[in-house]
Amino acid sequence: MDWEKELYGEGENPLDRLVDSYSYTSIFRKIAFIGDSLSSGEFENRNREGKNTYKDMFEYSWGQYIARKNGLTAYNFSRGGMTAKWYMESFAEEKGFWNPELAAQAYVIALGYNDLYGKHCELGSFEDIDQNDYRNNKTTFYGQYAAIIAKYKEISPDAKFFLVTFCNYSDRDDLKEITKKMVEALYKIAGIFDNTYVIDLYKYGPNYDRKFKDNYFMYGHMTPTGYVFTAKMIDSYIDYIIRHNPKDFKTVAYIGTDIYYKGKKENAD
Repeated sequence: MDWEKELYGEGENPLDRLVDSYSYTSIFRKIAFIGDSLSSGEFENRNREGKNTYKDMFEYSWGQYIARKNGLTAYNFSRGGMTAKWYMESFAEEKGFWNPELAAQAYVIALGYNDLYGKHCELGSFEDIDQNDYRNNKTTFYGQYAAIIAKYKEISPDAKFFLVTFCNYSDRDDLKEITKKMVEALYKIAGIFDNTYVIDLYKYGPNYDRKFKDNYFMYGHMTPTGYVFTAKMIDSYIDYIIRHNPKDFKTVAYIGTDIYYKGKKENAD
C-alpha cells in the first residue's frame, strides 16, 4: 500500500473526507472544549407562553460525540452565552476550570459568536496582546481570547490548541464583515503560540444557508443531528491537521507527564 496517501492525500482539503471510524483525534486521551451554547449541546425551544427557553445538554455536545467515538475523555468547559471576556474574568475560575487536575492534552476553543455578534464586544487588535504577560492583555476579543490560551499553556505547556472560526452564514450579509475579521484574528493569535492550529470552518465548512438550517437547526440552535454533523467536521478537521503535520504530534502521549523524548519535549525529530 501507499502509506503516504493515508497521511497526506494529494490535493486534499481539510473536510474533503469525514472520518467515520477512529480518527487521529483519538491520540489525545483528554480534550477540553471551551465554548458557548453550540459547544454545550444547547437546545432552544418555545414554552406554552411562546417564550424562548434554552437548555445546555452536554451529552449532545459535539465534543462529547467526538469523545464517545474515539474513546477519549472530553471536558465541557462551556456554557450557553459564553464570551471570551466572561470566561477569562470569572467563569473559568468559578467552575474550577483552571484546576491543574483537569489539565488536558488538547484544547478546542470555539468562542466569539456571543462576543462579536451578541454582545458586540470590542474586537480590538493584535496590539491588545502582551506576549510576555497575558495579565496585561486588554479586555477586547483579541486580548481575552489570547489570554485564555496563555493561561492554559501555564497549566499544560505542551498541549495542542485548535481554534475554531465562525462558519459561513452565507444568507446573513450583516455578519460577513465581522466574520472575516474574526477569522483573521484567530490566524494572528495562532501565529504567536506554538502547538496552535486554526480549524477554518468559514473557508472549508458548508454554507449555513436556509436549506442547511432547515435540516440541522431548531430555532437558533442545532438539532441532535446538527451536533453530530458538527462533531464529524471538527473530528475530521483535527484528523486532517494531525495527518498533515505528523511530526508535530509524535510525543502527544508525553503531554502532562515528566517523560522526555531525546532530551526535548514537543516537536523532536
